[in-house]
Amino acid sequence: MITLDIAEFIGTVEYQDLSPKIIEQLKLCFLDFLGVSLRGSRSKSGQIIKDIIPTEGKSTVIGGSTSHPPDAALANGVSAHCLDLDDGHRQAQLHPGACVIPAALSLAESCNKSGREFITSVVVGYEVAISLGKIMNPGHRQKGFHSTGTCGTMGAAVAAAKILDLEEEEILNTLGLAGTQAAGLLESDHTGSMGKHLHAGRAAQSGVLSALLAKKGFTGAHTILEGSEGLFNAMGDFEEKSYSDFKNEIGVLNSRDFEISKVYFKKYPVCRHLHSSLDAILQIMENEKVKIRDIQDITIETYDIAAQHDEYHPQTVEGVRQSLPVSMALAILKGKLNIDDMESTVFPGRDDVDAQKIWELKSKIQIKCDETLNQLYPQKRPSRVTLKSLNHSYHKQVDLAKGEPENPFTKDELLNKFHELNPQVDLEVLDVIDDLENSNLRKLMKSLNFGFQDQ
Repeated sequence: MITLDIAEFIGTVEYQDLSPKIIEQLKLCFLDFLGVSLRGSRSKSGQIIKDIIPTEGKSTVIGGSTSHPPDAALANGVSAHCLDLDDGHRQAQLHPGACVIPAALSLAESCNKSGREFITSVVVGYEVAISLGKIMNPGHRQKGFHSTGTCGTMGAAVAAAKILDLEEEEILNTLGLAGTQAAGLLESDHTGSMGKHLHAGRAAQSGVLSALLAKKGFTGAHTILEGSEGLFNAMGDFEEKSYSDFKNEIGVLNSRDFEISKVYFKKYPVCRHLHSSLDAILQIMENEKVKIRDIQDITIETYDIAAQHDEYHPQTVEGVRQSLPVSMALAILKGKLNIDDMESTVFPGRDDVDAQKIWELKSKIQIKCDETLNQLYPQKRPSRVTLKSLNHSYHKQVDLAKGEPENPFTKDELLNKFHELNPQVDLEVLDVIDDLENSNLRKLMKSLNFGFQDQ
């Protein structure tokens, strides 16, 4: 039984099973999470969540005060995901960090856990969330589910169960309770709403709630994944795969080759499916010294899912994050694409020089699905961009955007990302993360939170 296999796996992993490489990767994920969440806490959706949760408890609300573990997990999950800058896994098609880390963090603080316990719980949570994402997709996504909200809930529950050191029966109940709460529809993503942000926040909150309830004896279905009315059959394509295929994938859980080593970090605050195209156009503009006024037209050939991000008239910032033509026009105009660029973009009623330039640029962009490139997905996320100027045509193909494990960020680059998002924070305060394994999470977050309060 797959749910039981996962429960047994959770109970067997110990800190000493983690290699130095995995521990270092966890620290990078935590660093990235903190930087993105702090900036995200000042966004509209981050502020709204902080306004409705209680301001008392033992768990840090990043950029705010404290709250009870489930509510702190909710707020931090929303803040981590709302900027579209959080980590992800291309084959699992989800963002694990925004779900798993808030769940583990809220309980590690409130229960006064060690850095080693926190690290282990997060690694295990990433592992299960990512493995389930790989198992359930592509059918899961094709049915309209956002894996961050669904598989992310399971990963958050795993991390919460691990940090609470639950027994096997309690873990099974935690998984059962989490599975019945797992939710997230891509309609929220692709219509440009804040509902997408809620997917990560609720995943984290549901994971914490499930573990706390299970610890008290609240029961959940022990076959929540493989049951005839469980997640696989209700939300995936279980009938198209054999049981042995699932067992083989779950077997990877016991290999100690942890999936957290394969997550990507993001450079641009937009949907990951847009990043290869953005890397390509910015490289052309920089390397060839193309002048904006000389651009005649731009053709983007890419895989099908990326090509579907073709909204030319988004009405919100969230909509721009899903729009390939507008994001590319912004990147060309600014020579980059960061949070400030997104927040000053074009909306109905705006009439200025930049708005006119963006309108002109996006009208020159054509998007096509290329079947050859489509065959490379999801192992790669390729894009071929052709820019025609007055006198020349320039071509650039990017198969894996910056930040993928094959094309990684360095620690210094992630620290620079943190600084660009949060220039008010002295980066020296982050030195404590280097010794995370020897820290107490409550003390560590108190030392960090001094710098994380709103300035």
